[in-house]
Amino acid sequence: MDTTSNDPVITSYAEAPARTITAGGVTYAYRELGPKGGIPVIFFVHLAANLDNWDPRIIDPIARDHHVIAFDNRGVGATTGQVPDSIEGMADDAYAFIRTLGFDHVDIFAFSMGGMVAQDLVVKHPDLVRKLVLTGTGPRGGKDMDKVVGHDLLRHRPGDPDPFGPEGVLVLQPQCHRQARRPRVRQAARGAHRRP
Repeated sequence: MDTTSNDPVITSYAEAPARTITAGGVTYAYRELGPKGGIPVIFFVHLAANLDNWDPRIIDPIARDHHVIAFDNRGVGATTGQVPDSIEGMADDAYAFIRTLGFDHVDIFAFSMGGMVAQDLVVKHPDLVRKLVLTGTGPRGGKDMDKVVGHDLLRHRPGDPDPFGPEGVLVLQPQCHRQARRPRVRQAARGAHRRP
């Protein structure tokens, strides 16, 4: 779909107006920004998130050079309908949304549960997706995905591994792996600080 126009190009997510489009009886809320034309970047959001959960510090730099579209999943935020009961159902909804917008090819930036949805979409419609960026995610039903937990900051004790990774991002890891790593981390710390 080539939708070039004479309208001013919005590259700030905060200034992008909310829009709607109806596909398969569901009215999807979405925002689009950046220069139109070519292959857009569709943003797939995390569990229980809506359009307001995207950080403009992520979207705005991408929208300077790319057509960006973020949307609310069915039954979430301003999108109508019932939340699907499976990741595969969410992928079907995403496909209907993208095709109703008129795109034959898209790039995808997906975060957390959105990454699981995007992976199902690629498996079902490999010709639709040109490039796929997965962040903070794993495969739907992958080993130990049911054990992924955030670090309980209220129980964080001095001497525990730092719950934040590079650039202050909270590290999520399978609980069984976190428990297995703690003794090694503590031993290394003790050994590194031996007194004479």
